[in-house]
Amino acid sequence: MRLLPAAITLPLLIASSMAFAQDKVVNIYSARHYPTDEALYSDFTKVSGIKINRVDADDAGILARLKAEGAASPADVILLVDAARLWRAEVDGLFLPVQSKTLQAAIPDNLHAKPADNGAIAWFGLSTRARVVVYDKLKFNKSDVDSYEKLADPKLKGALCIRSGSHPYNLSLFGAMTEHLGVEKTETWLKGLVDNMARSPKGGDTDQIKGVASGECGVAVTNTYYLARMMRSANPADKAVTERIGVVFPNQSSWGTHVNVAGGAVARHAKNPDNAIKFLEYLASPSAQNHFANGNNEWPAAKGVSFDNPALKAMTGGSFKSELIPISAVGMNQIKVQQMLDRVGFK
Repeated sequence: MRLLPAAITLPLLIASSMAFAQDKVVNIYSARHYPTDEALYSDFTKVSGIKINRVDADDAGILARLKAEGAASPADVILLVDAARLWRAEVDGLFLPVQSKTLQAAIPDNLHAKPADNGAIAWFGLSTRARVVVYDKLKFNKSDVDSYEKLADPKLKGALCIRSGSHPYNLSLFGAMTEHLGVEKTETWLKGLVDNMARSPKGGDTDQIKGVASGECGVAVTNTYYLARMMRSANPADKAVTERIGVVFPNQSSWGTHVNVAGGAVARHAKNPDNAIKFLEYLASPSAQNHFANGNNEWPAAKGVSFDNPALKAMTGGSFKSELIPISAVGMNQIKVQQMLDRVGFK
């Protein structure tokens, strides 16, 4: 056997090792700031041998960074926590549409981007958060708030607490309402919300929940994972809050409760696209989906996944009727919604 000179073999070995290292890495830009996700990352590396490099920022910061970096961006995977931002990034061309039989089989059609002509999909929802109503059980009945429309009923005047209308969680809810009701009726509904406010919008969803428990508000709107977090807390004060309030999954007798998605996509200029797809497919697997539920109190997005989270099960018995309008349609209504908010004075 003929041996190559060292001057030739050393560069070949270096090049080979560099290629191997490139094959075994995936670079993630993530808006998920949940310590429990660390187990997901380490498990993926364990089962795949692919190392994860991660940059954490909020949704807006990630999108701004991708635009600034352009083709030089090292990002392979983008993880965002709001449907409107996923849609915006798709429209801005920041994602690389991909074809994955695994992802398309696991994720329902309404929880991913509309397929391109060739069947490729720009992003996939990986977990969901229901937008529910909590109410003071001493002041109101469940039937008073069992639909989003009833939040604008004059009987709730001075009772409603809600975070800023321009927060992505509310923009997505209001975008869904626009899809259901049309612009004119949605604007009338938004004006009703403003008229019923107990105070100007402020704080996060946990603040709205506590506002109901303290008596400052009679009803409030929150994402389920904030409420589930308090229900599972060992803090006596949190337990006292959850005992005072009731929770309603609105519109169970009509189109279903609004859900927002946290999702993922392959970055437009991914240097490791195959590894990026493997990571997204892993996040759609039953084990990862169960972790979303148990670790961060989110509802699984994949079909047929069971979970053991006691707080989520206590809220609904484990399941509820969710709306089925495409998330992409919700995103497309964002500009209309912002204009309506301005007109009705919803800060």
